[in-house]
Amino acid sequence: MQEARGLAHSTIVLWAVRVLTSLSSLALAVLLIATFAGVVMRYVFGAPILGGNEIVQLVSVALVMLAMPAVAQNEEHVRVDVFDGYLGRIGRFAADLLSRGVSVYLLALLTLRSWAKMMDALEFGDATNMLSMPLWPFYGLLALGVVLYALVLALQLVDIVGAGAVQSE
Repeated sequence: MQEARGLAHSTIVLWAVRVLTSLSSLALAVLLIATFAGVVMRYVFGAPILGGNEIVQLVSVALVMLAMPAVAQNEEHVRVDVFDGYLGRIGRFAADLLSRGVSVYLLALLTLRSWAKMMDALEFGDATNMLSMPLWPFYGLLALGVVLYALVLALQLVDIVGAGAVQSE
């Protein structure tokens, strides 16, 4: 069990991240099964699965977007710390504030756009070409993942401000 490290690791946030991570794991399982079945059907039986690419594309959206909050919470993103030595303690502090602040702003815009797109898709009945799967649930999953991702980053921002500039990571 991970020890609590500020607001970004509060109980409710941990719970929400775990739920989305579990859904992301389920999406990965569906993706693996669909890919395996598609390969077997195509190359063994000569009968490809109708709409297999649509399934893979849509499930990939769920897989990635639902996993993003956990990646942010555990700070497992790929980072390049080329300038950390030159920036010093105050520079790193400012860079952490700036990067998270800009990220929260952009993710808030993405949340609003994906929510609006979900509502449009629901209203107009947008669906995939081959399987006629409705698209609105996938826009909703995108919005859900992005809003929790932004929340985790905003809470990290509060935690960083509360802790102040630390000597080293």
